[in-house]
Amino acid sequence: MVIIAGLGNPGPGYAGHRHNVGFMLLDAIVEQHGFSGFREKGSSAIAEGRLGGQKVLLIKPLLFMNRSGLPVREVLDFYKLDPDALTVAHDDIDLAPGKVRVKLGGGHGGHNGLRDIDQHLGADYWRLRIGVGRSPHETPGRKLVDSHVLSDFSRDEHSSWLDDLIDCMAREIGSLYSGNDNDFATTVARLCPPPKDSNPTEATSKD
Repeated sequence: MVIIAGLGNPGPGYAGHRHNVGFMLLDAIVEQHGFSGFREKGSSAIAEGRLGGQKVLLIKPLLFMNRSGLPVREVLDFYKLDPDALTVAHDDIDLAPGKVRVKLGGGHGGHNGLRDIDQHLGADYWRLRIGVGRSPHETPGRKLVDSHVLSDFSRDEHSSWLDDLIDCMAREIGSLYSGNDNDFATTVARLCPPPKDSNPTEATSKD
């Protein structure tokens, strides 16, 4: 059994935020792969299904982003799973919009959800990084992280790359478990390339 945790904030007021792209991906996986609907269990909403013959649990923490660690740890403890059975799908401002990366371990890069999971589990879990970029209004002396991730994707973002990316990621999600952690990101990049006007500047120090 493996677990995919999508990060986000609970409640309809947050549903369209960049910070909730992990929730968006899980919803698409449920729809495309015939998973059970989400049901509340403890401090998470959980859906069950199979990918490539393997049982998969999808979990959405029902606490706010900066308290994501406890719900994730509860599920791993209940099923007696090690952290490397976990993949966390999350927004990443240090990746250009539409870019996707997969890696085991690493730093939290200032992401409050990852920071809290690290405190509960350590850092040895998989990260599925979904690029949302930085605010175009940022300057070196004026960071706009919170207002950017806690605002909705624009209509143009939905139509130019986001909807296609989420659909593609959900469709190809089984390749996460192919044995080659590059397969998924490579396939997604080929089928749904990032928009050409994505910000080419990406931080290199977060990991």
